[in-house]
Amino acid sequence: MMKRLWILLLILSLVLSMAACAKTDTATTDQQEPQATADQATEAATQATESVKATQAAAPQATAAPAPTDAPAPTEKKSSFDPYATANEYDLSSAWFERQGGTDYGTLLTDVTYFSTTADDDKRVNILLPPNYDANGAYPVLYMIHGWGGDYTGHLHEDSYLHMLYGNMFREGIAEPMIIVGVDMYTGKQSVKDDLDGYQMRAAYDKTVDDIAVDLMPFMASHYAVAEGRENTAVAGVSEGGAKSLCTGFKWLDRIGYIAGIAPDGNVIAVNGYYRDSYWSIPYFDSLPQPTQDTMPLYLYLAVGSEDPYNIRATQYYSEVFRDMGLGYQYDYVEGFAHDSDFWRVCMYNFINKIFK
Repeated sequence: MMKRLWILLLILSLVLSMAACAKTDTATTDQQEPQATADQATEAATQATESVKATQAAAPQATAAPAPTDAPAPTEKKSSFDPYATANEYDLSSAWFERQGGTDYGTLLTDVTYFSTTADDDKRVNILLPPNYDANGAYPVLYMIHGWGGDYTGHLHEDSYLHMLYGNMFREGIAEPMIIVGVDMYTGKQSVKDDLDGYQMRAAYDKTVDDIAVDLMPFMASHYAVAEGRENTAVAGVSEGGAKSLCTGFKWLDRIGYIAGIAPDGNVIAVNGYYRDSYWSIPYFDSLPQPTQDTMPLYLYLAVGSEDPYNIRATQYYSEVFRDMGLGYQYDYVEGFAHDSDFWRVCMYNFINKIFK
């Protein structure tokens, strides 16, 4: 009897022991399964990360896409064009400067009057609006300055080379829609203009540097469809006007992005040996203002003809100063051209071809 009881107890003990082992095995399996899943996830994540890194290394870095728009943003268009990448052209057909049949030459507004606080008097300009001008649009502006003794009609009037040139370039798709303003460099009382000597006239011409920025640009913005900002503003001039365009551009670098000095006179900064002891040699600046990264000219253009009797040395000197200042610029010394409208017009073709793009 005792022997049977002992056997039963032994059997019961074995059964309980087996049940405990089975429970332990089940618990161990339950704990291992989540651990195996975590390892798999970690390995998958590592593989995905390595795949992303490999893709990024093989592909160019992308920036956030701009909001959808019906037309490219103007800043994107301008930033993709390098005006220094191509040489300028000077062997041009005379047809560029003549009226062509079937061509829209825009709208020329003559003798437009505005009040200049700089002159303390009324001044006048001629204004060329581009073909298909829209009063609700926004157009960049080119301010064009004449030479000594001229006025606002010198380069922009009915059938002038600049009037015809722009229309022909626009027709061929190599000029952007823009407004061109013929500036009057004389900035003073009109009643005394005819009585001024050379020094007094030079002082009145110098004032156009402020008149353009302080008086004329605000007038244009309030009366016409003007796109404001330095990337939408250019100044160009010839001879004394070329000097004043350099002065205007560098004094107002925060407002003017494109600057052209065509055979400029030597009175922007001191040029050794240039017409000493005369009103021609009085420098406007002691030294040229140094542009910052944000005010660097978008296109800076100098040109002079090999037969120019006046301003070769001054133009070359300005180019050397630009180089020493570390500026980007384009300087052309052009064989066969003198100091006259034949040169002005080919230079203006090149400048118009490089701006507002």
